[in-house]
Amino acid sequence: MTPLQEDTYPQPAVKKSLGNPGLWRVVLLTLFFVGLAVVYAFYGDQISADILMLVLGLLAVLGVFSLFGLAAGLFRLSHHDDGPALQNAIVDSLDYGAVVSDREGRIVYANAAYGELVAGLDRTALASVPRLFASAPEAAEPIYRLSRAAQEGRRGVEDIRLTTSLTGETPDMPIWYRVRVQSLPAVDQAAGKDLVMWSVEDISRDRAKQENIFLELQRAIDYLDHAPAGFFSTNGSGQIQYLNATLANWLGYDLAEFDTGSIHLSEIVRGDGSGLLLGGSADGQIKTEIIDIDFVKRDGTNLPVRLLHRAARLAEGDLGETRTLVLDRSRGADLSEELRTAEVKFSRFFNDTPFAIAAVDSEGRILRTNAPFMRTFDNERGERATDHLPLFDFVADEAKPNLLTALEQANANHSTIEPVDAVLKSDNERSVRLYVSGIDDPDEHGESAIVYALDTTQQRVLEQQFAQSQKMQAVGQLAGGIAHDLNNILTAIIGFSDLLLLNLRPNDPSFKDTMEIKQNANRAAGLVRQLLAFSRRQTLRLEVLEVSLLVDDLTVLFKRLIGDSISLSVEHAAELWPVRADHVQLEQVVINLVVNARDAMPDGGAVNIRTRNVGEAEAATFNYRGMPAADYVLIEVQDTGTGMTQEVMDKIFEPFFTTKDIGKGTGLGLSTVYGIVKQTGGFIYADSELGRGTTFRIFLPKFAHVAKEVVERVATQRRDLTGKERILIVEDEDSVRAFSARALASAGYVVHEADSGVEALEVLEEIDGEIELLISDVVMPEMDGPTLLGEMRQRYPDIKVIFVSGYAEENVRKGLEDDVSVEFLPKPFSLKQLAAKVKNVLAGETGDEGDLD
Repeated sequence: MTPLQEDTYPQPAVKKSLGNPGLWRVVLLTLFFVGLAVVYAFYGDQISADILMLVLGLLAVLGVFSLFGLAAGLFRLSHHDDGPALQNAIVDSLDYGAVVSDREGRIVYANAAYGELVAGLDRTALASVPRLFASAPEAAEPIYRLSRAAQEGRRGVEDIRLTTSLTGETPDMPIWYRVRVQSLPAVDQAAGKDLVMWSVEDISRDRAKQENIFLELQRAIDYLDHAPAGFFSTNGSGQIQYLNATLANWLGYDLAEFDTGSIHLSEIVRGDGSGLLLGGSADGQIKTEIIDIDFVKRDGTNLPVRLLHRAARLAEGDLGETRTLVLDRSRGADLSEELRTAEVKFSRFFNDTPFAIAAVDSEGRILRTNAPFMRTFDNERGERATDHLPLFDFVADEAKPNLLTALEQANANHSTIEPVDAVLKSDNERSVRLYVSGIDDPDEHGESAIVYALDTTQQRVLEQQFAQSQKMQAVGQLAGGIAHDLNNILTAIIGFSDLLLLNLRPNDPSFKDTMEIKQNANRAAGLVRQLLAFSRRQTLRLEVLEVSLLVDDLTVLFKRLIGDSISLSVEHAAELWPVRADHVQLEQVVINLVVNARDAMPDGGAVNIRTRNVGEAEAATFNYRGMPAADYVLIEVQDTGTGMTQEVMDKIFEPFFTTKDIGKGTGLGLSTVYGIVKQTGGFIYADSELGRGTTFRIFLPKFAHVAKEVVERVATQRRDLTGKERILIVEDEDSVRAFSARALASAGYVVHEADSGVEALEVLEEIDGEIELLISDVVMPEMDGPTLLGEMRQRYPDIKVIFVSGYAEENVRKGLEDDVSVEFLPKPFSLKQLAAKVKNVLAGETGDEGDLD
């Protein structure tokens, strides 16, 4: 700390004559005239009268000019600098002490108030501010901080509390001083000294007044806290800003742990009561009402209460702060009037019912509502004032005529009024059924009818989903049945084509015709696969895939498909999770979406394909119906095309629905995509906006790694497909059975045939089960494949089995009771596929027999 200086009071600022330049000019002028007088005294007789008259004339002119100059204020005889005196007078008039000193603490000036402040001190010299408080231990730290601020040229202010006065006396109340310091420019610029100004103000009276106000406030809060009624206040969002001790005790909350906004109104109000309390008055008005409702204690039990609730809605429509008085209406409270008790019970039941209820006047304006009304009509947070708002404002335009008719019937006291189904105006996804009942004797409030609203959103969604699923199931069964029959036919066509090709040379004229038959049969098999994909009965060859690699492999094909007028961009996030899907079918899904995107941009545009991971937490935030929260790999196909209307969006996945011209689309593309994605366990959704394009999003489940599956693709590489084992073929389609028997017999196998499961058991008894392999269709009359398998396993457990079917393997295995030893061969199959599958199974190997060739 800077050593404290003790200086004497500053003397009045006396102007020194030698230092006054105006006085010097007067002295010089006087000496000049004195000199002239001396010269005239000694040499007057030598001066001519003309020169003397000239000098006297000049002096006369000078005198007259000076008189006019003095009168006009052009100059003064002497100069008086009143600035410092005025400044001193201003500073001396301050009601607090002010001291000007240099940074070393030497006092330059002190006003009168500061002199009075230190007058009681027994000192012969004027004390600086740090010295003034040197005897007060409580002031040591704040004075030190102020002294540092003075040395560094900073501003500083401290409130200092003293229990003893500066003169050492002990007052009844603490003394408070407010001490400030700030830098000033030096008066003597040549000396280059910076000055600081200290001020010392006695604020004891203000502090005492503040403490009294605080004590009074604390006393008022204490009165409110321990009042025999509860009280709370909320902001416009429903967060409790204040809670008195009485209500906190009733609800089981510790008031010491309560922070402003830590409890929401919905946490203490049972059911939908928070929406009722946040509804309130019309814009710019204050509404006070009595509400009987149930609160929820912290332990989850009910507390019936009566609320004197006051809410104000601002002119802008926002809800302001609420004030609510709470009376305990539980058992044991004062319930002297039975009628009042019944009213309380009714009011509680009225607000706890699952129905939304509103009382309306003859014009349909809402007069009062119960708590569920706010939730049902999407006004839980009191976003809109319901007081005198027309009920028509809450429903879509289509329902308004029917609702108006129902209200007119209620006003006419009709006994039977048809309910009105309506969609909410604020959310067209939500719907209600309105029941209107008239009031015989309208009361003084003008209530003319009661409207009961039941939320039917979930019911409507379930009805739509059920109808859609029934329609899709019916079409799927039809498509699946057709596909099954077509697969049998195509198996025979492809199989016999292979038998013919075995006997034809490439240069034979019939070889080309036979190949043409087989190729067209394979094309037909592709269409059948689309039908099965739509019905989710196709055969999927599932494998672990990296989606990014699959998309990259198709990039060249995409560019050829979309043409030069459409740009293509592909973006992959890092470290994509693996998925388990059919490689060929997933390629078909992405190709189909890209082709649709191309067709939606006849004038050119852009296609963006993006892939990334979607974690479970992010999936939970999506508003896609039916998709549970889980880890997914997302494939997005986005175009900048024409977009789709909502009516089209609702039908895009339906079979045979297309927006393309006749002959340009079958309507099976997106339905096939939908079937493949769903059969893979994924989800597909579309977002579209007219004029801005469409985005398809495919969510495929993340594949959880298990022990690595070793799959040996040896079937297509095996050259020797012959054998001598005994095989029983069970097939109700004669053409398929004939082709299979001839194909295996030509490969050297001993083949037995049966056209049903019953006949197959008879054949097995005849040959005493002396076969190594059973090849059976799954769907057969009398006895199907799974039943035949069960009967055969009891007698001949060691025989190997291959099931053939036009349905998916998953559908076949549902009836096999987890018999994993059964192999599967999907229809249609070629001769080579059949021979390869038989060879693999007999050799104890599993693998892919390859595609149709």
